[in-house]
Amino acid sequence: MTTLPIFSDQPLAQPVPDTSPAERGWLAAVALGLLALLVAAAAPEGLRGSAFWLGLGALSAGTLGWSRYKFGQGPAGVRHNNLWARASTSRGAVAWVTGLVLTGFYVVLYWWPQYLENLIRPLDGLSYALRHKPADQWFLYGTFYTLAVLLMGGRALYKYRHSPYQRVRTVSVVFFQLGFAWLLPGLLLALQKPEFYFSYFWPLKYDYLFPGTVDYLVRDGQALGVFMVFWGAVMSLVATPVLTYFFGKRWYCSWVCGCGGLAETAGDPYRHLSDKSRAAWRWEVRLIYPILGFILLVTALLWLGAAGVLPGWFTTPHSSGLPLVDGLSPVEGLSKVYGFFIGSIFSGVIGVGFYPILGNRVWCRFGCPMAAYLGLLQKHFSRFRISTNGGQCISCGNCSNVCEMGIDVKQYAQRGEPIIRAACVGCGLCSTACPRGVLNLENGPRDGRYQASPLISAESLRILG
Repeated sequence: MTTLPIFSDQPLAQPVPDTSPAERGWLAAVALGLLALLVAAAAPEGLRGSAFWLGLGALSAGTLGWSRYKFGQGPAGVRHNNLWARASTSRGAVAWVTGLVLTGFYVVLYWWPQYLENLIRPLDGLSYALRHKPADQWFLYGTFYTLAVLLMGGRALYKYRHSPYQRVRTVSVVFFQLGFAWLLPGLLLALQKPEFYFSYFWPLKYDYLFPGTVDYLVRDGQALGVFMVFWGAVMSLVATPVLTYFFGKRWYCSWVCGCGGLAETAGDPYRHLSDKSRAAWRWEVRLIYPILGFILLVTALLWLGAAGVLPGWFTTPHSSGLPLVDGLSPVEGLSKVYGFFIGSIFSGVIGVGFYPILGNRVWCRFGCPMAAYLGLLQKHFSRFRISTNGGQCISCGNCSNVCEMGIDVKQYAQRGEPIIRAACVGCGLCSTACPRGVLNLENGPRDGRYQASPLISAESLRILG
């Protein structure tokens, strides 16, 4: 048997690209689809429809074909081949271009939607069929968003086909995005009822418990509107604590939420980019909990204002001189500021646009008030934990590499300590990627929840050291 030397004066070989002609063919179809969409965005009226649907077709076929070839042919299992060697997944030039394109799309979508008319108009037929009204930029966005979850959900099913937990979880987020966040809101509009997303709750959908939204739903939705208000209040204030007690925040963040659904499907190639440093964790705490406090304050002030408790100057519209809040009362101005900086810039422009640079859970980790709310419940009042069998850990680091929430899972596994972190969304990829079965997602009991594995102790660590 030939033994390789530990030290060598020869330069390290570069990673061999794991692409083949067939794979390059599927990727070419993806590139053709993106090019056709770019042509449709600038084409004259006679060509934009053909280019648009050709682009979506080629993009869909290429993505699903590549996914099947890449992950459906060989043996099942989590593979990390060349993740840090590709420019697309290691913050290289391709990643930066992708990030700029995503960020630019969100900026145009929010503030200059007139430049998306060529992409909006081909969807008029679909919009009339579903909603009985012409398409707008939000229908375009919802359609693209749902298509991304569907296509990349197919990729996830191929990639994680060996794990029943990952298969069911992927089907769940696809189902809720397609059914509850795209089809159902459209059907409500077709029935001339208020548009409502049953899979989004306060404080993530921050205005659902605002007095103005409650009044609008009850007035325009009548009996159905009353149910919508009841549904939102019960899910936010009753069901969320109960479900989180039994299952942790994963019941929402990894199974239902549309933001989490996009992160777990379209964002999966970037999950390893999450910063595991203590500095990143400190920024997480500094940002996410004040954001939760801010929306709690805004909601309380709006209800106090509606009840006539606050002074008149606090609820009376006036000219502030600021374009963002001009002509609004101070309370309404606060909600407008929150919607602009958190609801638009943070959750959209940064939260999705920075996938290729900062990882797929930037919004969930640093900005989402729902994640903060669920995280507090999970850490202090839940039965959920990830138990670790430290005696079996081989320190391969696969678990930390796939953690999208910046948790250095390996450090817990080496010590045999259970993982009880507010940030953990219970995606289960750490357990799926572990070659030794060290990690296990558990729902209780609460007794002994913080107890380390009996197979390893501080005394044995000192002996090994």
